Amino acid sequence: MRINFHFSSICAAALLMMGPSAQADTYPSKSVKIVVPYGTGGGSDILARQIGAGLQQLWGQGVAVDNRAGASGNIGTSEVVRAPSDGYTLLLQNSTMVTNLGLTGKLPYDPEKDLTPIMLLGVTPIALAAHPSANVSNAKELIAAAKAKPDALSYGSCGIGTPQHFVMELVKQQAGMEAAHAGYKGCAPALTDLLGGQIPLAIVSANLVAPYAKNGRLKVIGVSTASRYSSMPETPTFEEQGLKPFDFSIWFALMGPKNLPPAIVSKLAADVSTVLAQPSVISNLSNAGVERLKGTGEDLTKLIRLDTKRYTDLAKSANIKAEK
Repeated sequence: MRINFHFSSICAAALLMMGPSAQADTYPSKSVKIVVPYGTGGGSDILARQIGAGLQQLWGQGVAVDNRAGASGNIGTSEVVRAPSDGYTLLLQNSTMVTNLGLTGKLPYDPEKDLTPIMLLGVTPIALAAHPSANVSNAKELIAAAKAKPDALSYGSCGIGTPQHFVMELVKQQAGMEAAHAGYKGCAPALTDLLGGQIPLAIVSANLVAPYAKNGRLKVIGVSTASRYSSMPETPTFEEQGLKPFDFSIWFALMGPKNLPPAIVSKLAADVSTVLAQPSVISNLSNAGVERLKGTGEDLTKLIRLDTKRYTDLAKSANIKAEK
């Protein structure tokens, strides 16, 4: 027993002497898990799988994607918050985290204190689309139609308190118009009803409406980002149409548990950037509606703070409340 104890003590002391930078030199020495706190098939899941496959080739270590959906992303995120700060459990989160915070005023964790920001990964713009029967094709026509019949217009979104819902409420505020909200259980059913003419307008992720804009089945009124969406370059932004300032998107980010060693953060950021620069990855993400966004951990922290304030203020001014 004494020999084993003495040997263990020596090993522990050696690990302490190694320090974070030396540990990073050997990282990863085993498989890494990327937790996606949402279901399969969405932007977060697609990004995680593209990154995971690339890192696995780069490292020669297994990288598993673990979908832990539930409670608007809180279940999976809380799992990462509780994980050891060694870089072997990571989180691929998106802006739903801050819309939840803006909507409810609290989360089971503190995004700044309980998580380490690693980097921004990409964005998906949000688009407002109309069925041809609505006879509107741009923001000016939409505002005129809404003001002509204030109680007649309605729109569908991907759900109450989603980024899409928030963006449309901002459009309404800046345009001085009214439109009743129908919150769906996801973007897909809202888009289905829009295509079928059951609703005149829907605000969803831009990549979902791009094919229907090209074949004429839908009119895309505007996109939410400051610059135009690459898959719909002919569609003006809301800002170009006079709604200013206007730059909202669904962003995606890589994070880890709090106190993640800076050397491991740097290695992850560098290696993930290498993966995201691969032409095949760029193409696959573009097809999924995710545009690459370069941003450091510091940039991510600033964005979380900015969006938390913007969504909190908007929830109050538009009286957006969480579903009970």
